[in-house]
Amino acid sequence: MNPEYFTIWNYRRLLLRSFFENTSSSTPGVEADSNKYDIIQRYITEDLGFLLPLLRKFPKCYWIWNYRLWLLAEATRLLPSSIVYQLWQKELSLVGKMLTLDSRNFHGWGYRRQVVSALEELAVAMGSMSTSMTEDEFAYTTKMIEKLELIQRALWADPDSKDQSLWFYHQYLISNFRLGSTHDQSLMINLSNEDKLVYLKTQVEDLLEMLQGAETSKWIYQRLIELSIMSKSLDSRWPVKVSDLETWISKLLELDPLRKGRWQDLRKQMFP
Repeated sequence: MNPEYFTIWNYRRLLLRSFFENTSSSTPGVEADSNKYDIIQRYITEDLGFLLPLLRKFPKCYWIWNYRLWLLAEATRLLPSSIVYQLWQKELSLVGKMLTLDSRNFHGWGYRRQVVSALEELAVAMGSMSTSMTEDEFAYTTKMIEKLELIQRALWADPDSKDQSLWFYHQYLISNFRLGSTHDQSLMINLSNEDKLVYLKTQVEDLLEMLQGAETSKWIYQRLIELSIMSKSLDSRWPVKVSDLETWISKLLELDPLRKGRWQDLRKQMFP
């Protein structure tokens, strides 16, 4: 089965939705309701289990993650809160294991944020939430980010590597410093703009040092420009000389001619 064939997922949704509606319209009553919940829960649990081998084989397939969210949303719509909460808790455990296996899986990070948000909403609705999950998530994220040092070392070892996944993951993490990020949208929980600026400055300094001897790496120039734009959005000032920015864009035009139009447009946006 090719999980990227999204029509299959839509068709599967239609089949299950029809089954759920038929089950929900059964004869009312305490015993009937209990049986109904058992049947719906069993089908949702089995379908979640069916997806696990696919998720292990295709951990970055958007359609699998999206379909899992739909199943859990259906559970939230049709089942009692106590049952639903357990399903979401199991999902949080699953995505934690997935990220332990590959902390660069940004699909998994985005999915985890949605799972945590759903758990908080359920806990509030059930009246069982005394504290926010933010602190737990911060501790979890801190533990995972320790692994990023290994990634940075890998970038240092071979900044012009053909393995672009490290640079893409680095870009994803850095994007959390964009202006307007909140703890619901970002891994960088409750950081002030000042803290973000300090970190971005450190990143720029590290990349400039990395650039020495790696002048042909387009990724370094591209990341330096992205970091500079983020810093300016937070502080209204460029963190480096304008002449340096112009040099980096010129290097991108030279090293990445296939995206010449993109770099020319970026130059116009930066220096209108």
